[in-house]
Amino acid sequence: MNQTTTPPSQFDSRRFTYALLCVLLGSGAVTLSIQSILSNLNIATLYVSATLWQDLVRNWSGTIEPTTQSALIPFFPLMGYLLIISITTWGIGSFLISKVCGSSLSMAFTNWGWKGFRWWLLPAAWELLRITAFVMGWTSLESLLLATSQFWFSLTIAGWMATFASLIFPVSYFELTPESLEAKRTQTIKIPFGAWLMIGLFVSLFTFMNWRLYEGLLIPHGDSAMYEEHLWNITHGKGFRSYLDQGLFWGEHIQFIHLLLLPLYQLWPSHLLLELCESLALAIGAIPLYRMAVRHSHSTMIGKAMVAAYLCYFPLQFLDIAIDLKTFRPISLGVPALLFALDAIEQKRWKSAILLLALTLTAKEDYAIILGPLGLWIAYQQWQESKQDNTTTKPGLFKVLTPGISLSLFAVIYLSFVVKILIPWFRSGEQVHYVGYFSKFGSSLGEVVQNILFNPSLLFGELVRPDTFIYGLALIVPLGFLPLFSPSRLLVAAPLFGLLCLNELAHDPRHHFHAPIVPILCWAAAIGLGNIPLFIERCSLKTKVTAAQTFATHFTWCSAIATGLFFSLGPTGLVFWDSGSNWYWKKLYLPGERAKQFTKVIPLIPRESRVASTDFVHPRFTHHARSYDYSDYRRKVNDYRSGVPADTDYIIIDTQHPYSQIKSPDQIPEYKNAPNQWELIPDQTDGHFIILKRKSETN
Repeated sequence: MNQTTTPPSQFDSRRFTYALLCVLLGSGAVTLSIQSILSNLNIATLYVSATLWQDLVRNWSGTIEPTTQSALIPFFPLMGYLLIISITTWGIGSFLISKVCGSSLSMAFTNWGWKGFRWWLLPAAWELLRITAFVMGWTSLESLLLATSQFWFSLTIAGWMATFASLIFPVSYFELTPESLEAKRTQTIKIPFGAWLMIGLFVSLFTFMNWRLYEGLLIPHGDSAMYEEHLWNITHGKGFRSYLDQGLFWGEHIQFIHLLLLPLYQLWPSHLLLELCESLALAIGAIPLYRMAVRHSHSTMIGKAMVAAYLCYFPLQFLDIAIDLKTFRPISLGVPALLFALDAIEQKRWKSAILLLALTLTAKEDYAIILGPLGLWIAYQQWQESKQDNTTTKPGLFKVLTPGISLSLFAVIYLSFVVKILIPWFRSGEQVHYVGYFSKFGSSLGEVVQNILFNPSLLFGELVRPDTFIYGLALIVPLGFLPLFSPSRLLVAAPLFGLLCLNELAHDPRHHFHAPIVPILCWAAAIGLGNIPLFIERCSLKTKVTAAQTFATHFTWCSAIATGLFFSLGPTGLVFWDSGSNWYWKKLYLPGERAKQFTKVIPLIPRESRVASTDFVHPRFTHHARSYDYSDYRRKVNDYRSGVPADTDYIIIDTQHPYSQIKSPDQIPEYKNAPNQWELIPDQTDGHFIILKRKSETN
């Protein structure tokens, strides 16, 4: 059975047929999957708004059943649209590959069609599994498949994009000369213009978005603008506090990294400064990540890919603008500090690492949960290196393990001291407030810790569930699964990930709780990408090392972009452009009538007055003599009683904010119950705001 090998330049009709089949069958597979997803409104809204869903169904000749909120979309019109897209991208992509790589057009069509469009068959596997689960009555599996459908589509898009990028930029583009490799090892790695450009784009974009949210009165005071109030109150002798707090902020968290902004704040006392600094801090985390990736992989292209993946990593972006539009949080400033610390640890610059880890702890006590296992990792790495050291002067085991073990012990002692003694001391003996986040494990800190450590059945039941699996996917899929290729580093994140899954407030990386885990995952991904050749060698795979690493490099940033398409609130996300979405750019980033009318309110409130206001206008009054929260929450500043503090001069009600329950003056308890104490200021804002002024005692 002698076979002749087809020369690379010769047209291979069989492979071209496979390529054509991939294009046709891939289009059909995606069509079937889209039909399934859009057939139910609850599943469709994972991707698009209800309004856009209705428009898509109608435009694709479908019908909607109003009673069940289900839809029926014919196969062939939708298949026709997808065929137009697939054939067009096949043709354009093949033309570009042919021109850039100098190959024949037929070869480009064959390679791009076969290697790229077979990724379009992945939704067919998802659909087959879903149908099987439905037929067999495995409702839990079917629900899990539906809930994770975004990740299946993300992998499809990422694999397709990465294949094209790999064909356009061949492996030879990544090779470095021996001299340049040695320079990377011995000299400080310079950040290339391309990386700086990506960092600059991130800072510009997210600063602009944050500032526009502020101008549009969409940033809440609680857990966001309150941190700017900390700086204002410190510079004006009121202490490290917001008037939301039960006292000094130390009773909430041991978190004071934002106080380092005080010198800049003296020059520009504005919340906008904090937003700029947060976006900048998150972005510069790409610098140590680039250096670690280049140092471990010996490739500047891999370093750039990691920068792109990091900046497009949607869990990172949610640290800048959370799903509830809470923006500035000091915990985010710990991300770059920890990344720089990890870079120092990789280079064994221990003094720098200690200073950077200390800085990281000032971002929040949560980072101690990372430092504990990080110390164990350091001890393990030092032990492994000592075993490979054949010199006669190598240090003893105790000296090798001491630094890492000491860090772990310090982290445990520090965290215990903070949550058991320090924070309660500032709360007049009350336990830390976030014990309530783990109510299934007990009502006190001791009960929660005891049940987590010594009640395995309860712990197992809470951890082993679909939410944990989905949470894990949300963290590693955007990084192209690369953290799995550096398992020892990935394990550093395991304890905190477990606690995040037990947290009853949030089970996804769209708030701020996951901030300490982001640097660890990106660190593991950067090193994991450099471990690809070693993995192939150990597993005795027949895959070419250079080709595999090329694809993995592109798959990294493509995964970040593809998952961002379904999860990001920024311009790479569908919701940013979906006019029916709550996160549509015109709704969030173009200040509306409410913000315009508020400009009439500010001149009416003297700076020396004490103001109680609703959440979204509260940030505008933090520079007044006092700024109290007007809500149903009972605050320490009013002795935990309803109403406003007795020294309140003005009450400002925002009748149009997202959670407003008061629409008219007669709904305000203070005005309704004590009209002789409050004067209603004539409305100049077309009903957008209600202003009450306390009457003077002489009147």
